[in-house]
Order: sequence, then structure tokens, then C-alpha cells
Amino acid sequence: MAISAGYDVGGAHLKVALADRGRILAVAQIVCPLWQGLDRLDAAFRQAAPFAARAPRHAATMTGELCELFPDRTTGVLTLVDSIVRLLGSETRIWMGPCGFGSAQDARQDPAMVASMNFLASAEVIAQQLGDALLVDMGSTTTDIIPIISGAPSARGLTDGERLATGELVYTGLTRTDVAAVAQKAVFRGREQRLAAGFATMADVRRILGELPEGVDQHATADRRGTSVPESVARFARAFGRDSREAALSDWQEAARGVTNRQLISIVAACSDVIAATPVRSDAPLVVAGIGAPLLVVVAAHLGRPCRPFADLVHTADADVRVWATRCAPAVAVALLADAR
Repeated sequence: MAISAGYDVGGAHLKVALADRGRILAVAQIVCPLWQGLDRLDAAFRQAAPFAARAPRHAATMTGELCELFPDRTTGVLTLVDSIVRLLGSETRIWMGPCGFGSAQDARQDPAMVASMNFLASAEVIAQQLGDALLVDMGSTTTDIIPIISGAPSARGLTDGERLATGELVYTGLTRTDVAAVAQKAVFRGREQRLAAGFATMADVRRILGELPEGVDQHATADRRGTSVPESVARFARAFGRDSREAALSDWQEAARGVTNRQLISIVAACSDVIAATPVRSDAPLVVAGIGAPLLVVVAAHLGRPCRPFADLVHTADADVRVWATRCAPAVAVALLADAR
């Protein structure tokens, strides 16, 4: 048994998956606030050591090069490649998007083909199994929207800048996005008002609504306090310039529902823009991934398209692994693609 381990090195999480002969054995998401220092990456990899110990083959992709720790993306890629090789060994393969896998030396010579190419790994796995689809991956911070046409990923942009311009990358996520970045205005007790930034995140909104999946929100809150519903309401109320005691929980829940609906509308609009700009088939399904995958079922319904979780394309006998395979699609995809080599 030659197990392959796939790693997705992000700015907030390290995601790890194990594959063997096309079957996913295990998946994990490990908190990794990379912006706080490279020691955080070392700590995350130590936590992932049980995965690494089972796998003689390793492959990695990344998005962490964009975080504030690095002065620019090229420095980020070079630093992370060096760290990955130090932690996993010189034979580790690096995902280089359109170029497939390369060596660490290949990655150092062409860092632009390494930076934030994880979405193409997921799209490649989908393309191998479905002729046409629209991949929508909603993580903690961003949402990727990638058309797959005639059995090939067909993104119009490759870099983050290009993808923001094409609408294939949207900076809105399930948990870490500031509420005021989702909606500049929201309705409180029947009256629309502007919102203040920096006080609450979408994780607070989803805790207030009782819709935050267990285990997906691993980061500190905006005020470094707890994650109870009352504490979440207190932060959310500050975004309205108010104290939580000024209204009943049902009022705050109604306001929270309005915010999450605006986020959904923005994702539907972004998907519609991508669909309008590409010849993706009208009956092509949405393949949904990321920790926000359950929310994306509603997006598929709005678009009038069938919906399939990424885990439908993954072979595993474990229900929990199936859930996390959808949540950590790029790591799973990199493990599968390395396993097939």
C-alpha cells in the first residue's frame, strides 16, 4: 500500500488528506494562523505528523503565500516551498496548476504557477469524472467559482488578481468574513441602517442562527472572547452600533438572517456572471465544496441547477471522511492526483 498525502497550505488552515489507490482514507483541517509566523506552520505540521507517518509520498498546494507575513507573493511561495521541503522531504511534489506537479526546484523557478493554484486541483478531479460542471468552493474566507467545460477546467483567470477581475474569486466566506464586508447595510427592527466594520464575523451570524457546523470555526473571535450565542450577539450588535440588550434574540436572529441572505445573493450573482461569460452547459451541475457547501445547495436552487457535493466524486467508506472530503476539496484533490501518478 503506497499512500499519498495531499496538503493544502492556507493562510488560516492546513488541510491534509490521505489517498490510496483512488480511495480517501482520512481528511483533517488544522488551524494555522500563518500571518502570525512560520512557527505556526511548523506547529500545524507537527499536528499532522500522524498523517505524514502513514504516507511515503507527499504533494502540496498553497494559498498561504498571500498572507500578511510575506512582503509579496513570490517571497511567500519561495518561503513556503522551502518550509514544505524541510518538513516533508525533498521528494515532495508541488502542485503547479496548469503544469501539473513539479519538483521543489521547478516551483522555485516558476512561483507564479504555484501561488493559489489549489482551485485547479479540485477542478481537475471534477473534470476527470464529469464532462461539464460549475465548481463552487466556499471556504472560511473566499469562494471559488470555476467552470468545467468539455472535460477540462476552464477558468478565465489564474492569478488571484485575474480571478477577482473575472469574478471567479469572491472574497466572502462562511466564517472569517467581516459582517460589514458582506452587507454595508442591514435591517434592524424593520429599519435599514449602515453597519460598522471590525466587530463581528459571519461565524457570529451563523452561531446566532444555529447554523454553524461543528468543528469548522477554529479561529479566535473579533474581540478574543467566547463563542456562545450571547457573546456572538454582543459582537453582532456592535456592528449595528448597539448593545445586545436593546433587542430580543429573535430580533437579532432576524437581522442575522438578512445578512446571510445578502451573502447568498452575492454568490448567486457571482455564479451568474461566470456562467454568462463562459459556455458552461445549462444543465451542468454545481459541484459544491468547502465548509460552506451546505449553504451552496441554496445557490444551486436559485440557479436552477442540480447540485452534487464534491464527496460524491470521492471513494471512501467513512461518513465523517466524506463530510471532510467536501470541506477540504483541494487537499483531497492533490492527494488523489498524486496517488494516480
